[in-house]
Amino acid sequence: MPIEPSKPAELVSLSGSPIYQHGAPSAWEAPKGEEFIEQISSHIEQHLGSIETVFHELISDTVHIDVHFVKPTKEFPFVRLVTSGMSDLPMATPDDPSIPKYVELLVTLPSDWKLDQQSLDNEDWHWPIRLLKSLARLPHKHQTWLGWGHTVPNGDPQEPYAGNTKLCGAIVLPSLTVPSSFHELIIPEHKTITFYSVVPLYESEMNLKLRSGTNELTDLFDRKGVTDIIDVGRKDVTRKRFGFW
Repeated sequence: MPIEPSKPAELVSLSGSPIYQHGAPSAWEAPKGEEFIEQISSHIEQHLGSIETVFHELISDTVHIDVHFVKPTKEFPFVRLVTSGMSDLPMATPDDPSIPKYVELLVTLPSDWKLDQQSLDNEDWHWPIRLLKSLARLPHKHQTWLGWGHTVPNGDPQEPYAGNTKLCGAIVLPSLTVPSSFHELIIPEHKTITFYSVVPLYESEMNLKLRSGTNELTDLFDRKGVTDIIDVGRKDVTRKRFGFW
């Protein structure tokens, strides 16, 4: 999996980023934490809008991951899904105080994304929730970390998230569509939680990031008008048209 672990990696991409193949996850553990869920919920509602509902886990391993659903508003006309629980435990980050140890994740979806129970039985609508929960648990099960520019494929070999899209991996980046005040939640004398956006990628975009680095990919995103709002049929930014970008 091409994410940057806290211990040395045996493989390095052409851009210089370490690549680490995870082995088996740690053994099942009862979840710890959940003591700051009220602060996280208040932070979401203060900056993004009222929480419509919370998708709770019935069975949790190591950390209890909930996903908070914020309906579209006049100010933010799209759906937000935000995790809580990933930040219950610190990640195994390198010894660098500038790297956040406590992180939560969000995805931004079109305003007409279906989240009723019947629709969620269809993976075409459910996969963003599954993606958030798997990424939020990953650092704690594999003693690693997720941070700016880290990419994670959907399986090995990677496969599309659902039948209605060819997106098959994800990159972790700051969200471009939230207020700047949302990016961090400071809980005095305890921790600072950083909120990152999960942006799904095509295989060729994953390869470009590994080959040339995150800045090369995000520069293309800027040129092509790609934000963190998920579009299952968006154009692949690495594809040229008529020989030109």
